[in-house]
Amino acid sequence: MRGLYIGRFQPYHLGHQAVLEEISREVDEIVIVIGSAQESHDPEDPFTSGERMEMIYAALGKGELRKKCIVTTLQDINRNSLWVSHLQSMVPCFDLVYSNNPLVIRLFVEAGVEVKKPPLYQRDVYSGSAIRALMREGGDWERLVPHSVAEFIREIGGVERLCQVSRSDSAYSQDGAMYNSSMI
Repeated sequence: MRGLYIGRFQPYHLGHQAVLEEISREVDEIVIVIGSAQESHDPEDPFTSGERMEMIYAALGKGELRKKCIVTTLQDINRNSLWVSHLQSMVPCFDLVYSNNPLVIRLFVEAGVEVKKPPLYQRDVYSGSAIRALMREGGDWERLVPHSVAEFIREIGGVERLCQVSRSDSAYSQDGAMYNSSMI
């Protein structure tokens, strides 16, 4: 049996890892779908789909969990009534979906696809929004992601990118240089 797990993974964190480990006990294979694959370089979606794929593969390691997983991407079509058929045409076949997202659940149920709700793991702590906020504020975000993901984000300058794309354009001069206190 093959399950599907979809997320934005901005970034991939320990909550995602815990859910995948749980799902892996119930199915033979897991199709991990990186949603909103076209989004990157903005405050809500700072990482590219390729970077998110690298994070997931790094976190999965080389063990049994990785052997069970197929990672793929999916661009949004911004038409909810067609989204499930779009997804089904773009990813490997699957038997059931794991999601806690109310819209995703509704769309798959309407399409006649079985949906299971995986357990949430400290959702207030393990959430992409909370982790991105910690990254912007200089907080301890690294403890919330697998070590290999933290290392990858450091290598690509992910925190710096997130901070830069989160700034208001009023922090820049007309030529694109950052203002600093000596310029005022």
